[in-house]
Amino acid sequence: MSTSALQAAVSLAAAHGVVSTDPVVLKDGSNVIVHLRPAPVVARVAARTALVRPAVASHFGRDLAISAFLAARGVPVVTPSGELPAGPHSFSAFVVSFSTFVPHDPTYEFSRADVLKLLPALHAELRSYDGPLPVRGPMDDVDNTLAYLSELGVGDLEPFRESRTELMASWDAHYRSVQPLHGDPHYGNLLMTARGPVWLDFEDTWLGPVAWDLACLAGAEGAEAAQRTVETYGGGAAPEDVEFHVRTRIFFGTLWGVLMENS
Repeated sequence: MSTSALQAAVSLAAAHGVVSTDPVVLKDGSNVIVHLRPAPVVARVAARTALVRPAVASHFGRDLAISAFLAARGVPVVTPSGELPAGPHSFSAFVVSFSTFVPHDPTYEFSRADVLKLLPALHAELRSYDGPLPVRGPMDDVDNTLAYLSELGVGDLEPFRESRTELMASWDAHYRSVQPLHGDPHYGNLLMTARGPVWLDFEDTWLGPVAWDLACLAGAEGAEAAQRTVETYGGGAAPEDVEFHVRTRIFFGTLWGVLMENS
């Protein structure tokens, strides 16, 4: 996947006048991320995300729109590329978008506490975003992934369907005080630059409870981890809501592992 995705990114960029003679794959996972060296451009190419997100282009478009919105408000984010049309583009069976390459220290490791302490300021800015956003976030991915695996004929999906039903039965009770979220604010979605931390990857943004973003950083199940996470963030969410969304994340992570084994 990464080779053909890289070739698609290079060819599409060249069609818009950006020539990459030394491209490098920065990440080969849910998406393929390519630095189109020597150009200051990073291509995002949908990989497994395209399998379970029928509207993956809308996710890419959301990332670009929110990044541009936040940048205009002075928030340190990776911005859509100005070297060529940022997209999203459909090209050679791939969905591709282009962002600005931000020089950073790739060896720097943020802690969970670091990210939690940065989140309140990001959430405050995101509250002003009024563009269209999904309202079920991860559960859309769960349903799409279950449907895809079922079509593949993957067996023994019933335990996942049962867990999904159990989660949805409690969903509304933990879907409160909603706002635009980052959606996936782990320490890999921050870059340490000479001017400080810079946010990236708003592909998973949705209109949900702050507890979801906190659950991304809890690091463990249980009341103690949830309470510690809320305290580090500075309040604004009920620990029991964080616990619930930690369970949701673990469930989806397990389901995603099945997808990886079968794709």
